[in-house]
Amino acid sequence: MSQTLRLHYAPDNASLCVRLALEAFAIPHELVPVDRASRAQKSPAYLRINPNGLIPALETAHGPLFETAAILLWLSDIYPGLMPPPDSAERGEALKWLFWMSNTLQATERLLFHPDDLVTTEAARREVQRGLREAVNRQLTVIELSGGDWIDAAEPSALTAMLAPLLRWPALYPDGDGYNLADYPRLHRFAQVFETHDFVVTVATSEGLGTTPFSAPSYPNPPQGSAT
Repeated sequence: MSQTLRLHYAPDNASLCVRLALEAFAIPHELVPVDRASRAQKSPAYLRINPNGLIPALETAHGPLFETAAILLWLSDIYPGLMPPPDSAERGEALKWLFWMSNTLQATERLLFHPDDLVTTEAARREVQRGLREAVNRQLTVIELSGGDWIDAAEPSALTAMLAPLLRWPALYPDGDGYNLADYPRLHRFAQVFETHDFVVTVATSEGLGTTPFSAPSYPNPPQGSAT
């Protein structure tokens, strides 16, 4: 590809999934910070790249991409290793979990973190968040029990780059109440192993995520930009 990829990101946002994948496979890219503190993701300039006003967006030689799973799948078509090849027996397994994480787990977490998208009163927000927290826990049980061997290997891939942040965020947002990754021993072990990779340490340091960003998360303290 003739053009360097440009990732529009903010610390500890969904762009973290894409950034982990880019770093894991040493894919050349530029980082373009999006200032969430000033709501730059809603600016006219950014909306021309991602009309949804959400992070991330990836500028490519063929135009901008948005939606985390779509970006990861697009990258996997160009850079071998991110996903099993299309003609492999493992491809279907990888696709079903990539889209499950995007359409089910990430979608539920996003509503948990942003209940105002659904309701307006404080009492309703509390009730909605209670139900969504239970849904996240049920969904984590599904992948704990039924996820493929890629979880236990914890090797760099589009799948592990997607999963790790989804295990981090419920421990922090909105307040972490009712969530304990240790309740899911397989996922907990995955997080412990995954965060030891050098590329993960590099990204975690850059975004201020601490030394145990997935197994025992702490609130981000990014040296540049804002997570919220």
